[in-house]
Amino acid sequence: MSEHRPALEHIQAYADHLRLEEKSAATVEKYLRDVRAFARWLEGREITKERTAAWKTHLVERGYAPASVNAMLSALNSLLDFLGFGDCRVKFLKVQRRMFRDDSRDLTRSDYNALTAAAKAQNKTRLALLMEAICATGIRVSEVQYITVEAARAGRAEVALKGKIRTILIPSKLCRKLLKYAKQQKTASGEIFLTRNGTPLSRRQIWAEMKGLCKTAGVAASEVFPHNLRHLFAAAFYRASRDIVKLADVLGHSCIETTRIYLMTSGTEHQRQLERLGLVS
Repeated sequence: MSEHRPALEHIQAYADHLRLEEKSAATVEKYLRDVRAFARWLEGREITKERTAAWKTHLVERGYAPASVNAMLSALNSLLDFLGFGDCRVKFLKVQRRMFRDDSRDLTRSDYNALTAAAKAQNKTRLALLMEAICATGIRVSEVQYITVEAARAGRAEVALKGKIRTILIPSKLCRKLLKYAKQQKTASGEIFLTRNGTPLSRRQIWAEMKGLCKTAGVAASEVFPHNLRHLFAAAFYRASRDIVKLADVLGHSCIETTRIYLMTSGTEHQRQLERLGLVS
């Protein structure tokens, strides 16, 4: 590219590059969304160090959370490296590690029970079982495809994602429910969670179906995301085992720090801990 101007073909080539690097579909989608936002903001102007820094300032001024800004900058830096514009890379915001998580986005066990009960009451058997499968194993939404008839029979699923292969154990009670459902759907082999047309469920469809339960379940929509089921699994697993290293392996994390994020106490819990100190007379 003779000039520092990203064109549609460059972004398409970048997308192909991400896929060749075996990035997950969700990562590719997120990175492309972020670099396209940058390209729109750039309005055909040349990429310079000053403009990438101005993009960072723009994101901060728009009120994005620091973690969101850094995620968008990560996508931009990745694109710049691919295009050979490493001199235009931008530094991340310095963020102190959070000590507690946002309660408003927390999915509790009672919320989870209410959601599965609502799904069953509405005869949404597939959705109820899908939520149980994610929450009882800790798999990512993108890994649901590995919950197969063969995996349910074996009691374990071999998950291949992000260049790694890990074994997920499936509780025996869940295996029985999965096989019963597969039999009802006349699914003799392969993926269990399919649409009526026999195609795999998309992340967006799972998200929309879960959101559709909120009113009946009496659970705030801000708390209902497929990934929150994985967080609930992590919290329950850690309470039972107190082994963060094993939990990191189960979740497929290569960095313990990522697992720590899953185990942060809520703001309410942190407040209670402060109150128990008794340092105010």
